[in-house]
Amino acid sequence: MVASAVFPFIAGGAAHGTKLPVGAVTLSDLTASPRFGLKGGGSAAWLTAHGISLPAVNRIGAHHGMRILRLGNEDILLLAEGAGEALAELKAGWANDTGPKGYSSWREEGWAWMRLSGRHAPQAMERLCALDLRADEFGVDDIAQTRVGHIEAVTFRSQAGFDVLFDVTASAYFARTTAAEAMYCIDLPIDTEGHI
Repeated sequence: MVASAVFPFIAGGAAHGTKLPVGAVTLSDLTASPRFGLKGGGSAAWLTAHGISLPAVNRIGAHHGMRILRLGNEDILLLAEGAGEALAELKAGWANDTGPKGYSSWREEGWAWMRLSGRHAPQAMERLCALDLRADEFGVDDIAQTRVGHIEAVTFRSQAGFDVLFDVTASAYFARTTAAEAMYCIDLPIDTEGHI
């Protein structure tokens, strides 16, 4: 029997029925997008040996269309939105390697990946996160490991807005909190379909 992944906003998932805000603030669920996390001794050395230049801790690098998030010395997350093939090749090489390589941190199963975008996304993030996330203080290569919407999270700026990664079990709560804060910050009602 082959296991299949159930992502937060798919029918039957943990957040089934939760409405995602759309409009002045849009919350997109990217949880089904490919990603791979490595953690523990040997992780950084293995990636470096396979041609990946690692950024400093709490910074973002790039490799073959993937974003490389360095969350700690030996805690690295590869996000492959649009670069699934490159990530699949890397994961296969890692799985087949018998030498020191760290271990999988199961980020593709344990973390939700959401994106706040839209013209009022910065104002919504001001309400959701206590950090100063203005562009001149929080650049495109910066990572914040903090609380977003009262949830322990990793956030960074993407081209479309802000990406937020957090425990997948908090998906429905995060969506509801984001919708409430987005409505408050732009003072517009949410309709019955959850749109702002």
